[in-house]
Amino acid sequence: MRSGMVTGPLLAIVVIGLGILYHEHMQGNFHKLKAKMETEHQDAPVLRPGGQEAITLTRTRLVGDSMPEFLSATMLPGRGMNVLQITAYIPGEGEISLLASPSAEDATKAMTGTGEDANGKASLAMGGAFEVPWADGIWSTTSTPGKRETLVWRGQAIQLPVAEGTAVAKGGLMLALPSDSADSVVLPDGGNAQAIFHTGDFGGRWPSKTDVTVTMLLSSRSIDFTVTARNVGGEPEPIGIGWHPRFVIPNGNRDRERLRIPGEKRVEVRDHTKGQPTGVLLPVAGTQYDFTARGGTPLGRMDLDDCFVALHQNLLEPGPVAELSNTGSSYGLRLIALSPTIKAMHVVAPANSDYLSVEPQYNYDDPFGREWGKDTDTGMVVLQPGQSTEWKVRLELYTVQPGGSTM
Repeated sequence: MRSGMVTGPLLAIVVIGLGILYHEHMQGNFHKLKAKMETEHQDAPVLRPGGQEAITLTRTRLVGDSMPEFLSATMLPGRGMNVLQITAYIPGEGEISLLASPSAEDATKAMTGTGEDANGKASLAMGGAFEVPWADGIWSTTSTPGKRETLVWRGQAIQLPVAEGTAVAKGGLMLALPSDSADSVVLPDGGNAQAIFHTGDFGGRWPSKTDVTVTMLLSSRSIDFTVTARNVGGEPEPIGIGWHPRFVIPNGNRDRERLRIPGEKRVEVRDHTKGQPTGVLLPVAGTQYDFTARGGTPLGRMDLDDCFVALHQNLLEPGPVAELSNTGSSYGLRLIALSPTIKAMHVVAPANSDYLSVEPQYNYDDPFGREWGKDTDTGMVVLQPGQSTEWKVRLELYTVQPGGSTM
């Protein structure tokens, strides 16, 4: 430096650089580049399903390609924190989508809050919707098809919205609710997202006021979902919580799909097309509804819309486990019920569909129904003012070896 041998070349580089910048400025290229960037930004509008921007957690795949890994998860805080999509890397298959969902653009168009999406109904037909303050369906003999349904809880009348042309209220009251706050945090192996909903009394439809917090924790081999409901009102209230994910059947090949459900009994229904329970619990052992075997049972063309109860937890497992695998693919999905208050798993798999839904939930179908005996615990948790309850489920990826073994 003292000799000046380095200073000279450095000054020359600076002078040349300034000359290039001046030339580009005179040609108007900076202005053109700025205008192009502004135009491209305008052409990529931010998607806001339910009026709020979607949250997408992403992570970088670890070195190596021998193990399946979660890559991303997209949630909609403007729509009850619906988990619109989960992607994963699968060895030999690359990046795939795990949930049966439309694109974010098409989901935004469908989520209008009116018509077919009244009360957020469209959320049940895509991704994975969280259901609060009850899961699945509620029937009542006093309901008016397409209008409202009235039930009585502890002497208090509760009026619920029902789907057009039906006499059943489905999916709870949070499907279309926007969050009051939402944020996400990047972590070393994924990320965390959270949304808070001050639901009040759900528009005068529930006995007390409730705050609901939905949290998702993404990592390479697992995703933890947690829903906490807290009674912030002055009256007791019943609470049921569930998650309704629609998992893609790989290549739509149901003949190779295997299903494991830890329910030792199922809820009998009067008419399978309508699904209303009779109040009788039937053992599944020795029937076509027995999916308790390790490694799963072939799904075939069976048409399922059934609630499985009496959930069994095997030794060394952290909770009752449901599994979905396909002999035509190298991966499987495992759902673990980590909360002891999860009493049921509702399975939906229409005979000709390319998706399979397994919903871990607190309550049986129609938990307030007169068909249930007075001593039957239908899974609803009663919260006194100030009390809270936590629903927690873990979704895991695992490898399926040739022959159906897992690791």
